[in-house]
Amino acid sequence: MQKPINLLVFGVAALIISCLILLGLVFVIHKEVPTWEMQDLDHYVEPWKIDEVFILFGILILVISMGSSSMIEEEHYIWHFLTSTVNLLFFRKALQSLDLNRAHDFLRSIKEQNISGCQICSLFLILSSGRILKGWHQGGVNWTNLPDISKWLEQACNQYINLIQIASCAMVIILGIFVLFLMQSKTKVLTVIGFSLLMSGLLVLQHFMKHQDMSALSNKDVNLSVQTFYAVLGITTIMVVLILPWIMPIQTPKICSRQNFYMSTSALVEIQNMTLILVLKDTLYIVGCLYITSWCLLQLLLQQSINAMPVLLLFIQFLASMLTFSSSGSRHKQWVEIIAMYNLGMAGHFALGNSNTLATIDVAGAFIGISSHSTFLSGLLMFIITYASPILFFLSMVLYISVKASNYPLVIRNGNSGEILKTLLGFPCLVPLCINSVLLTAYTIVLLLMRNHLFIWSVFSPKYLYVCAATACVYVGVFIVVAIVIHTYFVLFWLRKSLYISSKENGGGRWNIEVSSRITPAPASLINHLL
Repeated sequence: MQKPINLLVFGVAALIISCLILLGLVFVIHKEVPTWEMQDLDHYVEPWKIDEVFILFGILILVISMGSSSMIEEEHYIWHFLTSTVNLLFFRKALQSLDLNRAHDFLRSIKEQNISGCQICSLFLILSSGRILKGWHQGGVNWTNLPDISKWLEQACNQYINLIQIASCAMVIILGIFVLFLMQSKTKVLTVIGFSLLMSGLLVLQHFMKHQDMSALSNKDVNLSVQTFYAVLGITTIMVVLILPWIMPIQTPKICSRQNFYMSTSALVEIQNMTLILVLKDTLYIVGCLYITSWCLLQLLLQQSINAMPVLLLFIQFLASMLTFSSSGSRHKQWVEIIAMYNLGMAGHFALGNSNTLATIDVAGAFIGISSHSTFLSGLLMFIITYASPILFFLSMVLYISVKASNYPLVIRNGNSGEILKTLLGFPCLVPLCINSVLLTAYTIVLLLMRNHLFIWSVFSPKYLYVCAATACVYVGVFIVVAIVIHTYFVLFWLRKSLYISSKENGGGRWNIEVSSRITPAPASLINHLL
């Protein structure tokens, strides 16, 4: 009897220590004033603002709610409340920023007003999409009998569902390609990737129109169609991540007829660093667009047909979030933005019909495209279907790192590789890990305290299974983000060193610099590009 108690105490202590370590790391990074905030130091170090206080208050609400069986059953209400309230606070701040800009000099504030206007439109789109998602599935346990949009569509006619499914797929393809071509540096690689996305989307559309009746999943034609899509999508996503950093054009300084001068070694290294970070942003932007669009196409194929519209709305919400947070006029701290997007992912998890009961797991979708029984493949597809929205959040972090990188050249002028990677990956990886660690530790303690509760097997134990699976989802998502960014950075760093060595051997330190805007970044601010 003594040994299990010792193991439990050791396990809980390990969870608490790991949680405190992650919280400490986030706090340390938060206390470091970023280089791009030096010009607005008073704003950065001012006391806590209302959106930051509410974000932390929301995490406290989640931890407290874990002690109630009824709140666990109706957890989706908490996530929808947190998501809508945070975005309302952002909406309020954008309106205030618009009023302040009007009070300034008219000519100087026109651009700021346009940026605030785009932020307001994006936040309104997020709020309206969230309201539709909230009403799509009733969810929970106690009020599942109440009407919702999905029940109304199922009672109306299957033809409506099929039309919505086809329209949602077409919109995902159009939006994905449109966002991809927002990148300012137009290259042949961009055209090839856009064409591959179009082909993947057309395969999904063909599958919907040709195999609308999914009752005969063993049909060879259906399996062949789905397996072809798997192959095209898998090869495209893997090859782009591995090869794209090697073939992205690096714009080296070229001869200009107007200005030629000798460069010092430090100035040369600074120019190379600037070139590196701009190419890094382009690469991450392409990979991020490809990943979130491909993931939504995959979900349109795997999810139930009634969930086609929620997948499209989640895609729109994350794109609108990028549009809001990419602006230089964004006045939110980075960890606040990441938690807001994390809340979107969790709210979307329940908007797709999931709950904290095992009965809502979509088992039928786990056998789409599988010719023979495979426990591993079916389990993998089931995991992909269940955690579609949280994984979409992590894939969007690659795009987020790119669009937020407009200020990173200021960081790398005197920074090393460790400083650059900390800037790129610090908050996007540590904040989700920190939230998950807090929830996992808190619910482990709650489960031990509730081990004699009447609903231990019907409520608390299934919820703990979901928490453990969510932990696996977080670690997989963080690993994907870290692997993509580090691989891209070090490939470009190796290319940068090769170019530096070859230029030093050929030019002996003399570089002819073209003073122009030949090196154009990826849309560091999507709003500025659209304006």
